Amino acid sequence: MKIPIFLLLIGVGLNIFLIVGLAVTRTRLLISRKRLRSAMHNSVELSNFLALFTQNMKSEADMQNWMNVTARYIMELVEAQSVCVFTLENNMLRPVGVSGPFPLFHKSSSDYVMTKPKYLLEQLKSERIEVGQGIVGEAAKFKREIMLGSKDLDRSRLYVTDPLVPIECLMALPLISNGEVTGVICAVNNMQEEGQKYFSSEQFGRFRFIAGQVEIARRIIDAYSKLSRQQRLNQELEFARNLQRSLLPDTMPVWGQFSVHAYTRASKEVSGDFYDFVQVDEDRLLVVIGDACGKGIPACMITAMTRSFIRANVDRCPSLMKLMLELNTNLNRDAGAGRYITLGCCVLNRRDSTLEYVRGGHTELLVYIREHIRTIYPDGAGIGLLPSEAVEFDTLCIEFTPEMSVLMFTDGINEAVSPRTGEYFGVPRLKELYLASSLAKEDPETFIRKTFNAVDDFAKTPGGEGQEDDQTIVLINHI
Repeated sequence: MKIPIFLLLIGVGLNIFLIVGLAVTRTRLLISRKRLRSAMHNSVELSNFLALFTQNMKSEADMQNWMNVTARYIMELVEAQSVCVFTLENNMLRPVGVSGPFPLFHKSSSDYVMTKPKYLLEQLKSERIEVGQGIVGEAAKFKREIMLGSKDLDRSRLYVTDPLVPIECLMALPLISNGEVTGVICAVNNMQEEGQKYFSSEQFGRFRFIAGQVEIARRIIDAYSKLSRQQRLNQELEFARNLQRSLLPDTMPVWGQFSVHAYTRASKEVSGDFYDFVQVDEDRLLVVIGDACGKGIPACMITAMTRSFIRANVDRCPSLMKLMLELNTNLNRDAGAGRYITLGCCVLNRRDSTLEYVRGGHTELLVYIREHIRTIYPDGAGIGLLPSEAVEFDTLCIEFTPEMSVLMFTDGINEAVSPRTGEYFGVPRLKELYLASSLAKEDPETFIRKTFNAVDDFAKTPGGEGQEDDQTIVLINHI
């Protein structure tokens, strides 16, 4: 029986269709298996990389070495002779991690090729590659993945002058975060097979995969570093706050017919203002107010130096002038250029009811006497600003009578600024408040509270929030 030809053709067509279908299915299966193997391989590599990362990030000191460890991991992963990790800073690429004999971009004075990361990185540290310059700079500028074999290499394009390490092939990839280039990683010379002068697509695929993980880890390091710096800063601030608290007396003294009240508040975490009370002998008490140049921790250090010197030397200096000159000599020598402090110093003598005063560049002394406010500002430069040979300090001595008082303050009070007019609070306003309070016979705490409230209302700094300078008041009353 003859089979009709059209049935024969249909059968052949079905066979061909089945063969092609099987071939396509097999091809798809092979591709899927390859992708699965690749995904599993990447998963393993990612796990290894993260394990390496956590092992080498146990302390802040490890951050500096971590990029060297990363470079070594990449070098082994892609089977390269050497790898260098660059970071982008101010439009220049700077090496931060290296493994293997990576070529220098300028010939070293020595022909010895260093392979230990710490030595090689020391040589590479001086290298800076401008974005767009050479292969590495090109990868950063154009966000371009680059893979070159021996036939594609050009020394001028490499930006390598007489390399100590011959370059046969290389790969360069930009590190990208949020669309912006943050660095480049570069691998040199394939070690997979001896004499092979190009990297395979498989090696390049591994290189591309790990580049993304390096950028993620770099961002973690950056965050960790900032956190560590913040922790250090918090520790330093806590130390400074404790130091600041130790500078201020615990109680306000009553010295014979004198009573002393003071209050200070800082514009930053710590203050450059201070006040202190130091007993000179059984009759005399030294009252000091100071305002160090600047704010924050540096200013706090100056106040600490000043307080320590005064307390250590007040009993051996026969006069206030001598004390100021000795202090000026020490600060001018030790505090550093541009560092100084202004001081107002009163010696209260309870035996003869006198007040001796000296001023070192400080704000004026306000005196309430006979229902008037008098302003006193004897000559005297800031302490530490000039050599002692170039400064003089005038002193004055006044009898301290009943119902008399004196007010010392720092310029954070009178130089508080109105945000609306740009005007200073000024000494005249302070004198008005002082006179009104004295005439009303208000207690010192009330006057001090009213003064700070008035300054806050004027400068729009409720409770001192947002004040631009440290603020301190010392009030001495006759009782």
